[in-house]
Formats: sequence, C-alpha cells, structure tokens
Amino acid sequence: MQALTELKSDLTLDEAYEIQLQVVKEKLSEGIQIVGKKIGLTSRDMQIMYGIDTPDCGHLFENMIVKNNHEVSFKDVIQPKIEAEIAFVLKKDLQGPNVTVEDVLQATDYVLPSIEIIDSRIKDWNIKLQDTVADNASSGLYVLGDKPVSVDVVSLPDIKMKVYQNGQIVKEGVGKNAMEQPAACVAWLANKLGEFGVVLRAGEVILSGALATTVDVVPGDEFTAVFEHLGEVKVTFAK
Repeated sequence: MQALTELKSDLTLDEAYEIQLQVVKEKLSEGIQIVGKKIGLTSRDMQIMYGIDTPDCGHLFENMIVKNNHEVSFKDVIQPKIEAEIAFVLKKDLQGPNVTVEDVLQATDYVLPSIEIIDSRIKDWNIKLQDTVADNASSGLYVLGDKPVSVDVVSLPDIKMKVYQNGQIVKEGVGKNAMEQPAACVAWLANKLGEFGVVLRAGEVILSGALATTVDVVPGDEFTAVFEHLGEVKVTFAK
C-alpha cells in the first residue's frame, strides 16, 4: 500500500498514534487480546537510518506470538526483517507520566532474549515515522527465549548480543545501544503511552528495542540471537 504521509503530507505524529489506537480498538472488538507492547527505533543507528530522533511504539497481540525454535511461513508475513531485543515481562502496572528507570526495574518480573519480526504493509518500506506509528510501529511477530532472568542479577546495558543468519554472524550489539539502558526504553514507553491514557499492565511482554540494525529475511533463513547471560532465541522461515 501507499504510505499515509504520501496521501496526507501534513499527518502529525499524534494523529498517527490515534490511527494506531483506533486499529487497536477494532482488534479488541474482534476478541484479539493485547499481550504486550513494543518500542522501536531506540538505537541511534536505527534513528539515523530513518532520519529521526525519537523512538516509536506499538501494541503486541496474542496472534503475533511465535514459539522459540519454530518456523514462520511466508504466508504470514509481507516483507519481514528481524531485530534482536531484550524483552521485559512485568509484574506490576506502569503508567506515565514520570515513570523512571528504577520504576521499570521494580515493576519487572524478569527479562528474556527475543527476536522481533518487524513488517510493513507499505511498499518497499518507503516510510516516515508517522507511517510506521500508524502501522502499529511496523509490528509483525515476535519470539521469546525460554530462560527467565531477574533484572537483579544482570547489568542490562552491558549485555552483549550476536545475531547469526544461517550460522554466520551478521550483527552484534550491546544493551546500551537501546537508549543507553533498555529499562529507559520501557520508561519512555510508559510515559509516551500515558499521554493517550494507555497503561502497561502486569503480565505484559515489553520488547524494549533493537540492539543492532535490522536484517532482511528471505525464505529459508534461520536466525539465532545469542545474548550474554540471557541465553538464545531462534526462528526459521519456511522456504
């Protein structure tokens, strides 16, 4: 489809979020449940790539979950890319404004390694920030690791990460690539969504943002993201 900003050149970021929230409302009315949220464009490299200076965010639904080590059909994606991220699972609600990193750490039950499969309805990813926000922050699918780890036993900014594509290292990153501290990304999310009356709920999964730039996906690809102290997460794409 054509980018919304090509159809309405003066589309504002707030209007884009209102579009996203309207789509969320429609999905809820269809009985599709929210299971979490995601933050995008948290790394400076990603912001430079898209010519912006702020993150964005979207919602995760129950039909976006892919089990670790499972296969994704290309019938379920359009033009996928993958990102490796630290996922937070909350044990307490978080509601902006004024949520801090310490608030996030206290509200976190555990963290997990994750792969987010981002996707876009807009041809050739020819998007601006408003386009990706309106398209639920280009959310597609996501995969979580199997090893819950307490935030009390790791230094999130110092966690090293490597992404393997078909057995070859294609990306490396570290926790601080996501706004210097992945928990700061979650705090930003709580405060941003708080502007629209949205709360991060206990039990939700929060994908905190990529630790490296995206990797394009083609049929037959196998990806493994290995995180220091957190373990690994894996997904394959059908040929």
